[in-house]
Amino acid sequence: MKKLFLIRHAKSDWSNPTLDDFDRPLNERGKTNAPFIGDLLREKGVFPDVIISSPAYRARETARIIANEVLYHNEIMFNEQIYEADLRTILEVVSFIDDEYDTAFLIGHNPSLNILAFYLVDFNDNLPTSGVIEIEFDCDSWRESSKKNSKLISFEYPKKYKDKILDN
Repeated sequence: MKKLFLIRHAKSDWSNPTLDDFDRPLNERGKTNAPFIGDLLREKGVFPDVIISSPAYRARETARIIANEVLYHNEIMFNEQIYEADLRTILEVVSFIDDEYDTAFLIGHNPSLNILAFYLVDFNDNLPTSGVIEIEFDCDSWRESSKKNSKLISFEYPKKYKDKILDN
Protein backbone atom coordinates (compact mmCIF):
# COMPACT_ATOMS: atom_id res chain seq x y z
CA MET A 1 0.00 0.00 0.00
CA LYS A 2 1.28 3.47 -0.95
CA LYS A 3 -0.11 6.83 0.13
CA LEU A 4 0.39 10.05 -1.78
CA PHE A 5 -0.47 13.45 -0.36
CA LEU A 6 -0.79 16.12 -3.04
CA ILE A 7 -0.17 19.45 -1.31
CA ARG A 8 -0.55 22.75 -3.09
CA HIS A 9 1.87 25.43 -1.89
CA ALA A 10 0.51 28.01 0.54
CA LYS A 11 -0.76 31.39 -0.64
CA SER A 12 1.98 33.45 -2.27
CA ASP A 13 2.78 37.14 -2.22
CA TRP A 14 2.10 39.11 -5.40
CA SER A 15 3.05 42.53 -3.97
CA ASN A 16 6.33 42.79 -5.90
CA PRO A 17 5.53 42.79 -9.63
CA THR A 18 9.23 42.63 -10.55
CA LEU A 19 9.68 39.19 -8.96
CA ASP A 20 9.76 36.23 -11.27
CA ASP A 21 6.91 33.76 -10.62
CA PHE A 22 9.45 31.17 -9.46
CA ASP A 23 10.73 33.51 -6.73
CA ARG A 24 7.47 34.60 -5.10
CA PRO A 25 7.45 34.06 -1.28
CA LEU A 26 4.47 33.27 0.93
CA ASN A 27 2.16 36.04 2.02
CA GLU A 28 0.81 36.38 5.58
CA ARG A 29 -2.13 34.04 4.93
CA GLY A 30 0.26 31.47 3.50
CA LYS A 31 2.46 31.77 6.57
CA THR A 32 -0.60 31.04 8.72
CA ASN A 33 -2.15 28.29 6.62
CA ALA A 34 0.97 26.20 5.96
CA PRO A 35 1.68 25.47 9.64
CA PHE A 36 -2.04 24.93 10.25
CA ILE A 37 -2.17 22.23 7.56
CA GLY A 38 1.06 20.65 8.82
CA ASP A 39 -0.38 20.55 12.34
CA LEU A 40 -3.64 19.08 11.02
CA LEU A 41 -1.73 16.30 9.24
CA ARG A 42 0.28 15.56 12.39
CA GLU A 43 -2.93 15.42 14.45
CA LYS A 44 -4.33 12.92 11.93
CA GLY A 45 -1.22 10.77 12.44
CA VAL A 46 0.23 11.46 9.00
CA PHE A 47 4.03 11.24 8.95
CA PRO A 48 5.70 11.18 5.53
CA ASP A 49 8.55 8.90 4.63
CA VAL A 50 9.59 11.40 1.97
CA ILE A 51 8.74 14.98 1.00
CA ILE A 52 9.24 15.94 -2.63
CA SER A 53 8.71 19.57 -3.55
CA SER A 54 8.88 21.97 -6.42
CA PRO A 55 11.94 24.19 -5.99
CA ALA A 56 9.87 27.37 -6.50
CA TYR A 57 10.35 29.59 -3.46
CA ARG A 58 6.71 29.45 -2.27
CA ALA A 59 6.71 25.64 -2.54
CA ARG A 60 10.07 25.34 -0.73
CA GLU A 61 8.77 27.52 2.11
CA THR A 62 5.58 25.47 2.33
CA ALA A 63 7.55 22.21 2.33
CA ARG A 64 9.85 23.39 5.12
CA ILE A 65 6.98 24.65 7.28
CA ILE A 66 4.94 21.46 6.86
CA ALA A 67 8.02 19.28 7.40
CA ASN A 68 8.61 21.04 10.70
CA GLU A 69 4.99 20.57 11.81
CA VAL A 70 4.91 16.84 10.98
CA LEU A 71 8.28 16.29 12.66
CA TYR A 72 9.97 15.27 9.40
CA HIS A 73 13.74 15.28 9.90
CA ASN A 74 15.00 13.90 6.59
CA GLU A 75 16.11 15.95 3.64
CA ILE A 76 13.36 17.47 1.51
CA MET A 77 13.86 16.47 -2.12
CA PHE A 78 13.45 19.33 -4.58
CA ASN A 79 12.48 18.27 -8.08
CA GLU A 80 12.51 20.87 -10.87
CA GLN A 81 10.13 18.75 -12.95
CA ILE A 82 7.26 19.55 -10.57
CA TYR A 83 7.27 23.25 -11.46
CA GLU A 84 4.89 23.73 -14.43
CA ALA A 85 4.59 19.94 -14.91
CA ASP A 86 2.13 18.43 -17.36
CA LEU A 87 0.29 15.22 -16.49
CA ARG A 88 2.87 12.91 -18.03
CA THR A 89 5.73 14.57 -16.16
CA ILE A 90 4.02 14.56 -12.78
CA LEU A 91 3.02 10.91 -13.23
CA GLU A 92 6.69 10.14 -13.89
CA VAL A 93 7.71 11.98 -10.72
CA VAL A 94 5.30 9.79 -8.73
CA SER A 95 6.32 6.56 -10.45
CA PHE A 96 9.99 7.20 -9.67
CA ILE A 97 9.52 7.61 -5.92
CA ASP A 98 11.75 5.06 -4.23
CA ASP A 99 9.73 2.02 -3.14
CA GLU A 100 11.26 2.13 0.34
CA TYR A 101 8.87 5.07 0.96
CA ASP A 102 5.23 4.18 1.61
CA THR A 103 3.93 7.67 2.41
CA ALA A 104 4.96 10.57 0.20
CA PHE A 105 4.16 14.28 0.25
CA LEU A 106 4.28 15.93 -3.18
CA ILE A 107 4.26 19.71 -2.81
CA GLY A 108 3.62 21.66 -5.97
CA HIS A 109 1.34 23.85 -8.02
CA ASN A 110 -1.88 24.05 -9.93
CA PRO A 111 -2.93 23.20 -12.51
CA SER A 112 -0.55 20.20 -12.29
CA LEU A 113 -1.82 18.82 -8.98
CA ASN A 114 -5.47 19.25 -9.95
CA ILE A 115 -4.87 17.53 -13.27
CA LEU A 116 -3.13 14.63 -11.52
CA ALA A 117 -5.92 14.28 -8.93
CA PHE A 118 -8.58 14.36 -11.64
CA TYR A 119 -6.72 11.74 -13.65
CA LEU A 120 -6.13 9.39 -10.71
CA VAL A 121 -9.34 9.68 -8.67
CA ASP A 122 -11.73 11.86 -10.70
CA PHE A 123 -11.22 14.70 -8.22
CA ASN A 124 -13.11 17.58 -9.82
CA ASP A 125 -12.89 20.31 -7.15
CA ASN A 126 -10.32 23.07 -7.10
CA LEU A 127 -7.31 22.30 -4.91
CA PRO A 128 -6.85 25.63 -3.11
CA THR A 129 -3.58 26.92 -1.73
CA SER A 130 -2.50 24.82 1.27
CA GLY A 131 -5.00 22.17 0.16
CA VAL A 132 -4.19 18.48 0.59
CA ILE A 133 -5.53 15.52 -1.36
CA GLU A 134 -4.80 12.10 0.14
CA ILE A 135 -4.68 9.24 -2.37
CA GLU A 136 -4.10 5.58 -1.52
CA PHE A 137 -2.73 3.09 -4.03
CA ASP A 138 -3.33 -0.64 -3.67
CA CYS A 139 0.17 -1.63 -4.77
CA ASP A 140 3.66 -2.22 -3.39
CA SER A 141 5.60 -0.18 -5.93
CA TRP A 142 5.16 3.43 -6.99
CA ARG A 143 5.70 2.26 -10.58
CA GLU A 144 2.47 0.27 -10.25
CA SER A 145 0.46 3.28 -9.01
CA SER A 146 -2.33 4.05 -11.46
CA LYS A 147 -5.90 5.13 -11.91
CA LYS A 148 -6.95 1.47 -11.57
CA ASN A 149 -5.57 1.02 -8.06
CA SER A 150 -6.06 4.52 -6.61
CA LYS A 151 -8.63 5.74 -4.14
CA LEU A 152 -9.40 9.20 -2.78
CA ILE A 153 -9.10 9.09 1.01
CA SER A 154 -9.44 12.72 2.09
CA PHE A 155 -9.45 16.33 0.98
CA GLU A 156 -8.35 18.97 3.48
CA TYR A 157 -7.95 22.72 3.09
CA PRO A 158 -7.70 25.65 5.51
CA LYS A 159 -11.09 27.28 4.82
CA LYS A 160 -12.76 24.03 5.88
CA TYR A 161 -11.48 24.92 9.37
CA LYS A 162 -11.90 28.68 9.16
CA ASP A 163 -13.18 29.03 12.74
CA LYS A 164 -10.31 26.94 14.13
CA ILE A 165 -7.70 29.06 12.29
CA LEU A 166 -9.24 32.27 13.62
CA ASP A 167 -9.03 30.93 17.18
CA ASN A 168 -5.24 30.44 16.94
